[in-house]
Amino acid sequence: MTGIRTVSLSLALATASFLDMPGVLAQTPQGTARRGPAAPATGETKVDKAAAYYHYSLAHMYAELAATYNNRGDYFSKAIENYRLTLKADPAAAYVAEELSDLYIQSGRLREAVTDAEEALKTNPNDLNSRRLLARIYARLIGEGQNRPDEGYLRKATEQYVKLTQADPKDVDSWVMLGRLHKLAENSVEAEKAYKKGLEIDANNEDALTGLAMVYVGLGDTKSAADVLKKVADKNPSGRSLAALASAYEQMREYGLAAETLKRAVEMTQGNPDLKRALAQNLAMADKLDDALKIYGELVTEDPKDVQSHLRMSQIHRQRREFDKARESADKAKELEPNNVEVRYNEVSLLEAEGKSAESIALMKEMLASTTKRTYTAGERGNRVLLLERLGVMYRAGEQYASAIETFRQIAELDPDMAGRATVQVVETYRQSKELGKAEKEAQAALVKYPNDRTLRGVYAALLADGGKTDAAVAEIKKLLNEKKDRETYISIAQIYEKAKRFNEAAQSIDEAEKLSEDKEEKETISFMRGALYEKQKKFDQAEAEFRKVLQGNPENSAALNYLGYMLADRNVRLPEALEMITKAVAREPGNPAYLDSLGWIYYRLGKLPEAERNLKLSLDKMSKDPTVHDHLGDVYFKQGRLKEAIAQWERSLKEWEATAPADQDQTEIAKVHKKVDGAKVRLAKETSKPVTP
Repeated sequence: MTGIRTVSLSLALATASFLDMPGVLAQTPQGTARRGPAAPATGETKVDKAAAYYHYSLAHMYAELAATYNNRGDYFSKAIENYRLTLKADPAAAYVAEELSDLYIQSGRLREAVTDAEEALKTNPNDLNSRRLLARIYARLIGEGQNRPDEGYLRKATEQYVKLTQADPKDVDSWVMLGRLHKLAENSVEAEKAYKKGLEIDANNEDALTGLAMVYVGLGDTKSAADVLKKVADKNPSGRSLAALASAYEQMREYGLAAETLKRAVEMTQGNPDLKRALAQNLAMADKLDDALKIYGELVTEDPKDVQSHLRMSQIHRQRREFDKARESADKAKELEPNNVEVRYNEVSLLEAEGKSAESIALMKEMLASTTKRTYTAGERGNRVLLLERLGVMYRAGEQYASAIETFRQIAELDPDMAGRATVQVVETYRQSKELGKAEKEAQAALVKYPNDRTLRGVYAALLADGGKTDAAVAEIKKLLNEKKDRETYISIAQIYEKAKRFNEAAQSIDEAEKLSEDKEEKETISFMRGALYEKQKKFDQAEAEFRKVLQGNPENSAALNYLGYMLADRNVRLPEALEMITKAVAREPGNPAYLDSLGWIYYRLGKLPEAERNLKLSLDKMSKDPTVHDHLGDVYFKQGRLKEAIAQWERSLKEWEATAPADQDQTEIAKVHKKVDGAKVRLAKETSKPVTP
């Protein structure tokens, strides 16, 4: 599924403010029945139970009057006074401090609460209720009016909760809150310790278990996170616990399990629409498109103004090449929110899928022009960066390289923090346009500015590999390992060795990447890479076995379908089977120029020359600098007896081979093309020198 953003359960949970978490500063509605004063504490502290009840009741009455009369000062003051008298009568009533903080929060008088609590602690540092009040208010102030946490209040809140847990080590709520604060500060080690301390006191505490799971998610240990969350869901299933478990499955890319879990959550919450949307999305990600469409259909029936569901239906229909239905859903979303960026972006994607490249670029440019401003919020700037990057990629795909580079450079001007990412795109554009000198110069200059940009360093290593500097490229990539296991880095190393035809070393790096591959998709990638490696070594049976392995797990994998189909066509074997596979790949990605080349080549092998010519020309429309496609089209023309056109294509092939990076040049193929050109020229000369019959 494509789009500027995809509404996902994991994203929603990951970006939710910690203030919204259940159990954290939850405001108690006025008039709701609350807990009464606790039983007298044992020990030496004198407790006046009757006075505690009396002042607690008065505090409630004045709090409700204050709320009724817009936080009228005298009522508010009397509520505060009686809450404090309640605590004086029963110092062990910790819940009163929570309600007192709620009162300050509801009235918006947070600074006053801080002053009162700080003064109380100066008088009595052991006053835990004043410390709880201060800790809760500091925690509330962390996110007040900020796009990101206030580090000063985060530190102060953490200090208070540390003192609370030291003074009362059995206070589970304080341990849980301390875990949340450490998590917010990105201190996973201390967050894990705090949650585990809470679980030592209450092994089934849902907040502590959920919080611990989220720490594991942040560390990338989604397996441990899922195990913890499953314990919560099995013991005390609720919409919240099941949603959290589904989120963990989603991050593990176990979309089927996420969907099954969300089905239970939807049932328990009587069809909560947000959970239903998450369910539909996970069904779509699990490639259960009919089931996803059914859920989205229910959602728009229940709420015809549900823009997101109309949008997702359009995306699913687009994926299935059902363009009329995709357009219908897109139009409904557009009618509801014509200025919604995601809705408009979906229209761009739909035009692209329909093969209307010029129209899609024009619409994207119009989107950018209509949303131009002098200044942008952080969110607007982020969206604009995504739109500019997409437009640049679209230009590059259409071989409009100068426009692509100009667009990518606008990203750095808009957001200097994204300059490294924009430079990567510029370098890639120069690489695709075969301006390798400019690409290397751009990358070297950028590395001086952004020496720690991992993606940029990886692109520079690829440039070194293009130039045949294999060992230097590998050394550059290995810097990214940073003394830790890194699957993607091993994959990059394998690709460099493969380009240099150092197949044993490439295989070893693939083996290392396989050890770090966990989910189905990652294992598919490993099998695909092995298949390609075997094919380059002419080990065709082993290559086919690896591609079959990919297709067994994912019959719709278009890359594997195309590669295996082309491999068969190139060897001129099992052509009907090859045609079936390549046709299926093109159906899934009709604009993919590599797949169109494969389709043209299989038609050539089958002797269907008009079909071969048509598809090869379509490929060259999008990939005009590929020497192999020009070579293929030359073969088609030669077989049709169009010698001049054949020679022109083969000579263009040689020209593109010459401009290709040294490491990518195939001298065997180049020699074959030279031989074709020479032979065709001889034949053309003979034919043109024949005397004309009167």
